[in-house]
Amino acid sequence: MGLIRNLATNWTVIRQTLIRNPQKIIMARQLHASRTDGVDKNVWVEFTQLAADYKAVNLGQGFPDFAPPKFIQDAFCKAVSGGPIMHQYTRAFGHPPLVRSLAKFFSRIVGHEIDPLEDILVTVGAYQALFCAFQALVNEGDEVIIVEPFFDCYQPMVKMAGGKAVYVPLRPKAASGAVLSSGDWVLSAEELASKFTPRTKAVVINTPNNPIGKVYKTEELQMIADLCIKHDALCISDEVYEWLTYDGAQHVKIASLPGMWERTITVGSAGKTFSATGWKVGWAISSGHIVKHMKTIHQNSVYHCATAAQEAVAQGFEREYEVFGTPESYFQQLPAMLHLKRNKLASCLESVGLQPIMPQGGYFMIADISSVKVDYNDQSSVDEPNDFRFVKWLTKEKGLATIPVSAFYSPEHSKEFDKYIRFCFVKEDSTLDAAEDILRKWSQGQ
Repeated sequence: MGLIRNLATNWTVIRQTLIRNPQKIIMARQLHASRTDGVDKNVWVEFTQLAADYKAVNLGQGFPDFAPPKFIQDAFCKAVSGGPIMHQYTRAFGHPPLVRSLAKFFSRIVGHEIDPLEDILVTVGAYQALFCAFQALVNEGDEVIIVEPFFDCYQPMVKMAGGKAVYVPLRPKAASGAVLSSGDWVLSAEELASKFTPRTKAVVINTPNNPIGKVYKTEELQMIADLCIKHDALCISDEVYEWLTYDGAQHVKIASLPGMWERTITVGSAGKTFSATGWKVGWAISSGHIVKHMKTIHQNSVYHCATAAQEAVAQGFEREYEVFGTPESYFQQLPAMLHLKRNKLASCLESVGLQPIMPQGGYFMIADISSVKVDYNDQSSVDEPNDFRFVKWLTKEKGLATIPVSAFYSPEHSKEFDKYIRFCFVKEDSTLDAAEDILRKWSQGQ
């Protein structure tokens, strides 16, 4: 009995110790999966928290701080009050009204009859569409060419699928005078061609591009298409900003080019399309023989997306189908409004000595900070790239949050581009005015 009492007493002590010190419990073997090595840091987590901590005016994170159009809000309200069916599961691969609307809308743009049930996968935002593409299509040892700058999730998703990311950057044209437009950032056909090997599985592009706002011209897309066809590679085309183009730039879908429908995964976003990023409704459109593999990933992870949000997006596309190309179309109204906001931000940056690169499309504008001299007092950032240090200084000392552009580049190329920072201009004028006030006071030494 004494032995039993001692064991019971000892177990009580051990149990209390474990409860008080849960962090002390460590598995003898490796706890985490190796595929997560090196992809734990995230620029959005770090700088969103920094902006919140310092209550900064936020031109960093890419979301509107204004409401979606009334017609899409009304459609959502109607959906959630539409009876029990709107609060239950719908079709796993996409709400039937939504996939029908997407197929009808995009068939005439792509020039190919899209099958709503076979050629479309609705996802939890464009983010999940990208995840499904990489998980479904990239094998261990496959190489994926990523055109830089790139949205930062591409590389971790390739790595976690077992692939290897290979990088080729857009570069400013080597010309006399300053680079003033995102159109001046070009992709070298020779450099891209040199990256293809027998292991190349796919090329990833983003047009309009985040962060620089480049809208690829047809001839640039044709060059990429020719290489994909020559090397029997896929193209993953992130086109979430497709309706946001300025100064006459035209968005062209690479899937519409000859021979590319069968090898392109086009990723889209209702959040960016209707200024409702919190709804997290995205999609991938491709040939059914590709989409079926993405469906396998989807059904074994997320399985299903919010019914009411999908219903509202479906109604939004039905409306836009009817008014497409007219002044009533939100796809014309939104870029017209953002064009003014873009110009407002550019004028502000120029007035304080920063050099903006005028974007042809998207939510963002980058600015060259190389002419600005800052006395950094934060020793914790001394080993970080210049743009990271500048963004942290601007947030902490001046109360304006932005994003460092080198975060959109691979380690091998980031040093070339650490003289730029990214601003989001998809904000209320009052937010842009507050940012302008901060920049003017700084430039005036106040």
